[in-house]
Amino acid sequence: AAADGLGSIAIDTTQLNMSVTDPTAWATAMNNLGMVPVGLAGQQLVTDSICVPGFDPSLSMMTGITPINPMIPGMGLVPPPPPTDVPVVKEIIHCKSCTLFPPNPNLPPPSTRERPPGCKTVFVGGLPENATEEIIQEVFEQCGDITAIRKSKKNFCHIRFAEEFMVDKAIYLSGYRMRLGSSTDKKDSGRLHVDFAQARDDFYEWECKQRMLAREERHRRKMEEDRLRPPSPPAIMHYSEHEAALLAEKLKDDSKFSEAITVLLTWIERGEVNRRSANQFYSMVQSANSHVRRLMNEKAAHEQEMEQAKESFKNALTGILTQFEQIVAVFNASTRQKAWDHFSKAQRKNIDIWRKHSEELRNAHSEQLMGIRREEEMEMSDDDSGDNPSKKLRVDDS
Repeated sequence: AAADGLGSIAIDTTQLNMSVTDPTAWATAMNNLGMVPVGLAGQQLVTDSICVPGFDPSLSMMTGITPINPMIPGMGLVPPPPPTDVPVVKEIIHCKSCTLFPPNPNLPPPSTRERPPGCKTVFVGGLPENATEEIIQEVFEQCGDITAIRKSKKNFCHIRFAEEFMVDKAIYLSGYRMRLGSSTDKKDSGRLHVDFAQARDDFYEWECKQRMLAREERHRRKMEEDRLRPPSPPAIMHYSEHEAALLAEKLKDDSKFSEAITVLLTWIERGEVNRRSANQFYSMVQSANSHVRRLMNEKAAHEQEMEQAKESFKNALTGILTQFEQIVAVFNASTRQKAWDHFSKAQRKNIDIWRKHSEELRNAHSEQLMGIRREEEMEMSDDDSGDNPSKKLRVDDS
């Protein structure tokens, strides 16, 4: 299985040595690795109020779309690492043209520089002198799609991958000894050192992505503000004789009266009333006064409906109270000695509980009905005092 590539290699998390003195750089590096940025004490550096993925207000820009990192344990390509107390043992990787031997597990892990934002390029040093570009491609294409290889004559090269997470798989090969074929010649052997590289193309793509995410964030916030903003009132047209004639017709229409009266009020407050238009405005004000009679008729109709509902409720309450009286009479008859002696102790207890509960409900409904009747008597007395001026005068004198 090891000959098939890096699919069965577990990640050594101790190899990701970065500077943690700068929280901003630490947040950027961990975010690019597909992990939630946390500080040294475990506090989260990126707020939870992020709507667009990768938005970090503390960096004054976007930190990029968080990629799915296949090197994270449990994501599919790499099995989860063993417990921390068990040392991670790297395996030999066999390729067609070369063999990669793992480093001594007792040695300290190779150091890496701080990860640049949007890094897709790695520096590979310590290559064998006889290593060709085809051999390098064969080794590192197991980490992902390679877009470019720039090889130097001094046994190092730069490799650019298609995605950021592929860089993490390439970093894993740092420390491996590379041997071409079965040769023992010094020129056919070398210890690889893989590190993050700063590339203008990577940074340019990362900046373009930040600008795109910033535009999305601005658009999202604008849409949210527009959604929460109260609707603007409709614009009021300017006064003219034609508009005034249309408004006079709307004032006579009950369905359009509310809209028309708002326009009339705005015109008057604007100072559109003058000697020439006074008669037209007087006519519209007269129409508004005619609307008062209709409103009073509506109020009287609603009051009549309310009185009918009150009367219906009072009749229903009277019927309920009558049935409660009958039920209480049944319980009282059951508690007389003629019938009471034939019930068991448990039955007597239940009947007594039911009787008390029914009496409480009857008393409550009776008080409610008496309250309604008292209100009606008070209203009738008020009407009588208002209709009889002499009686009202005597009340005032007293």
